[in-house]
Amino acid sequence: QVQLVESGGGVVQAGGSLRLSCTASTRTFSIYVMHWFRQAPGKEREFVAAITWRGGNTFYADSVKGRFTISRDSAKNTVYLQMNNLEPEDTAVYYCAADRLLATDTARLPTYWGQGTQVTVSV
Repeated sequence: QVQLVESGGGVVQAGGSLRLSCTASTRTFSIYVMHWFRQAPGKEREFVAAITWRGGNTFYADSVKGRFTISRDSAKNTVYLQMNNLEPEDTAVYYCAADRLLATDTARLPTYWGQGTQVTVSV
């Protein structure tokens, strides 16, 4: 069992930045692929970014490429999502998720999920 706790959400103006953090309660953090998903009101949950076990490979949704950066600190069991140049369309609840495999397709979602953190981007 893996417990995930997100933090760092908030309200920011368009063009601003936020950094989300997700800390995992597991001794085997390094074996999990860490993901960020988001869900806006009235919309389906969508993949945002993922990072493989030792941080060697990263994956991004087209909508966030060049603006968001995912990283991980295995010593702290923590994954980060640096979000720059935020747009109102980025407003959503952001979820951290973990799985032994890469799971970017909503047809097969990651196994473990955090409770989510709200990000609101105002115009």
